[in-house]
Amino acid sequence: MSGNNVRLQAIKDVEAYVPPTPIHAEETPGDIFGENVFSIQVMQRRLPKSVFKSVIATIERSEPLDPLVADAVASAMKDWAMEKGATHYAHVFYPLTGLTAEKHDSFLDPVGDGSAFASFSGKTLIQGEPDASSFPNGGLRQTFEARGYTGWDVMSPAYVLENPNGNTLCIPTIFISMTGEALDHKTPVLRSQQAMSMQAKRVLRLFGHEDPDNVVAYCGPEQEYFLIDSHFFLARPDLLNAGRTLFGARPPKGQEFDDHYFGAIPSRVLGFMMDTERELFKLGIPAKTRHNEVAPGQFEIAPMFERANEASDHQQLLMTTFKSVAKKHGMECLFHEKPFDGVNGSGKHVNFSLGNAAQGNLLLPGDNPHDNAQFLVFCGAVIRAVHKYGGLLRVSVASASNDHRLGANEAPPAIISIFLGDQLADVFDQIAKGGATRSKEKGTLTIGVDTLPDLTKDPGDRNRTSPFAFTGNRFEFRAPGSMQTVAVPMVMLNTIMAEALDFCATTLEKAVAAGTDFNEAVQTLLADIVAEHGAVIFNGNGYSEEWPIEAEQRGLKNLRTTVDALPELISAEAIELFGTYEVFSEREMHSRYEVGCEQYILTVSVEANLTLEMGTTTVLPAAIRYQTELAANVAALKAAGVDADTSTLESVSAPIAALRAGLATLADAIAHDHHDDPLATATAIRDTVLPAMAQVRGAADALEGLVADDLWPLPTYQEMLYIL
Repeated sequence: MSGNNVRLQAIKDVEAYVPPTPIHAEETPGDIFGENVFSIQVMQRRLPKSVFKSVIATIERSEPLDPLVADAVASAMKDWAMEKGATHYAHVFYPLTGLTAEKHDSFLDPVGDGSAFASFSGKTLIQGEPDASSFPNGGLRQTFEARGYTGWDVMSPAYVLENPNGNTLCIPTIFISMTGEALDHKTPVLRSQQAMSMQAKRVLRLFGHEDPDNVVAYCGPEQEYFLIDSHFFLARPDLLNAGRTLFGARPPKGQEFDDHYFGAIPSRVLGFMMDTERELFKLGIPAKTRHNEVAPGQFEIAPMFERANEASDHQQLLMTTFKSVAKKHGMECLFHEKPFDGVNGSGKHVNFSLGNAAQGNLLLPGDNPHDNAQFLVFCGAVIRAVHKYGGLLRVSVASASNDHRLGANEAPPAIISIFLGDQLADVFDQIAKGGATRSKEKGTLTIGVDTLPDLTKDPGDRNRTSPFAFTGNRFEFRAPGSMQTVAVPMVMLNTIMAEALDFCATTLEKAVAAGTDFNEAVQTLLADIVAEHGAVIFNGNGYSEEWPIEAEQRGLKNLRTTVDALPELISAEAIELFGTYEVFSEREMHSRYEVGCEQYILTVSVEANLTLEMGTTTVLPAAIRYQTELAANVAALKAAGVDADTSTLESVSAPIAALRAGLATLADAIAHDHHDDPLATATAIRDTVLPAMAQVRGAADALEGLVADDLWPLPTYQEMLYIL
């Protein structure tokens, strides 16, 4: 029977793995960086000077794109791409699935004489038309209303995606309905960035910057992921279909020795990393750091900061690249937030800052009191934004998969709070009490503007339990999940910062107009922000049992699950906020709420059906086979007159009975989880289906520790996490 065991055969196949032969040993990374990107440097070489200046004005100063230049850009882009072997082009967009979508069209058009010529017009570059009703849209498009448009995002560079059989020119785009409503994640990023920039420039003018450049949001997302051998992956229907293990007992050795984090990278994994980085470099993605993460089989890559829309595009491309390169190395890359129960989950920490070329990073303490005053106003705006709209930040990271990770003593709690560090928290505390004149770090610091101290650029220790932590020159939003797009949290951050900066600018403008000294007005503004919103500042241990109690006393929301968080999208406050800054209409907000409910329902429903199927057809038969063998042995001993020990048989029979009961409970829960209201359905699934799945898993995992090894059909945790 063991000869038919898929698990045991997978182990043999893993042991026979032969690494791919290196083919780029002589290549220099610096020579290939950006070689497949239609970058500013490429455009400068290939475009007429007037056309190049027009495009640069759009990219760097957000000026409207002149449609007259599109034909020249399209022609140059086509020629460049075809020189690199591209035969097709694709408008790449990011629908509400959270994944990447693309449709490939050939450059070649037939002519009457049987030949073909290559064409690519400015009109084609600017606009495409995919089927809008075939993507999640939350009611914005009906099934019979198919028209949707893609629109060229000039600020995110086009690139050539290579394939052994032919290359494709990829053009980053937005995706909207024919009525102009956003059907994607990129459109709101661009809208929210524009809204935030407008308000940030108002603040900068108050600090004496007469004509400030546009302020952009920068994003530096850290990506965590797991790698397992493809043979194990294909032998696990749950990983194949749901991205996480629905069964699996914890291994005898997990991560308790802390021996994997920053350890020596396994040679097979290092080969994969080097190949992915090569592909990323060619696409202009600035991969910077790679290392082992906490859990066995878990790793991380961290790129450099980029503009939010470009960082969002690059993150999607990075995930696609990781998946494809992993397969070449005989592995599967898992981005699920919790693919293995009981070991560390994976996040995608979003490092967030604001700035422009002239004023630099606006979340960096300055070299003089005036710059520090400006820094503290922007920092104060963050405090106001996160406190007032913490629910929106929470819903920006809400998913059925991330629910398994948040609050699990490996990731931030679901309560949104800010960590400032001792020094910065002390400064704001002094401001609240009437004026800061010293720093906790070193000696006395005169405030100079004249009420704010000089600040050192390193504010102190980090706090890994905080969902939103200041780390010296940026805020690190640690709650986003490893599988999600960074576009959604960036939309939320940009929009709530637009409101907070609007508040700061309006307050200061009114105070100065009324004759108040500017420095005094800044002091009063900051003191008022701390007084009203200081409850969100928490420098303590977010994993402690006391924190949820204290957070409730502070009035902070504890939205434990996605079902709790989703209504934040359609609250009156949220609809007013996004409408005021023209990021989302009320219809668009409701559509995202509907899609959020739908995605939650579909995700858990797939997992529930998989649990029922695997429990019934894989786990239960294996357990019964073992039970039958034990029963036959007991019967044979009794027939021979030997007093047989039945304890082993009894120890297996009990969890088998529990498994049968759990499967029956789960089948009943699945049958009764449908309601007319999507939130009611999601709530029923959370409250009945998930507990029933846990009941089935508990019995199955107990059986894994009892059934004979040669009969157990599923690759185990200790095999998947350690055999690589």
